Amino acid sequence: MHMPQFGLGTFRLQGQQAIDSVRDGLALGYRHIDTAQIYGNEAEVGLALADARVARGEVFVTTKIWTENLGADRLASSLEESLRKLRLEQVDLTLIHWPSPGEAVPVAESMQALLAARDAGLTRAIGISNFPIALMREAIAAVGAHNIATNQVELHPYLQNRRLAAFAHAAGIHVTAYMPLAYGKVMLDPVIGAIAARLGATPAQVSLAWLMAKGYAVIPSSTRRANLESNLRAPSLVLEREDIAAIDTLDRGERLVSPEFAPEWD
Repeated sequence: MHMPQFGLGTFRLQGQQAIDSVRDGLALGYRHIDTAQIYGNEAEVGLALADARVARGEVFVTTKIWTENLGADRLASSLEESLRKLRLEQVDLTLIHWPSPGEAVPVAESMQALLAARDAGLTRAIGISNFPIALMREAIAAVGAHNIATNQVELHPYLQNRRLAAFAHAAGIHVTAYMPLAYGKVMLDPVIGAIAARLGATPAQVSLAWLMAKGYAVIPSSTRRANLESNLRAPSLVLEREDIAAIDTLDRGERLVSPEFAPEWD
């Protein structure tokens, strides 16, 4: 199963909220669920998946290895723990969530350990997240670009990450956009709002459609069923070339996620 271009993110969703969001999402038709060890909700996602009347082979599940588990001696066992929480024998995609802070664990070590976990059957595919171009080069050198399914990075109208996206595209590595609605800031944007009004769509749908028109996968999240349902209409929204160009002008390098341990961005 290929990664669906449109998915459901679970960042910041906790407890019953996480269960309800994933349960509602699956009921509405989402078939790509994205979680992570550090989100602290893998068990809740697993419960929702187990309760869903959806065959395992129809749902694409992604999780991410936290920085404390990037060493070759810890990565596989941490993924096995994730699988126990998720109630799965195998995830579809496992990502290195963030490059090792201060390069304490070399990229090559964690990527090779992740590849070994794939070979052991713990995950169907592997990839990276929050990797700038310099570290993407290291990951490619370690395991080959053909073994890197995606680089999941912050990407929205205000942070378009063009150099990184172009490098990934040239290397044959797919890009997944997280924070695609810029913490809701796109809802207030007059340019996006005008396009949405003309198309009879919501600003969120327009922003998501713009990202998908670029070929990116998107993983918006929401705690409200109505928003989950509304966002799911984005893949069928067709933007004019002029609309895409107008949103292209909104880039201002506004990064919303940059913890103190973040790598040096492009």
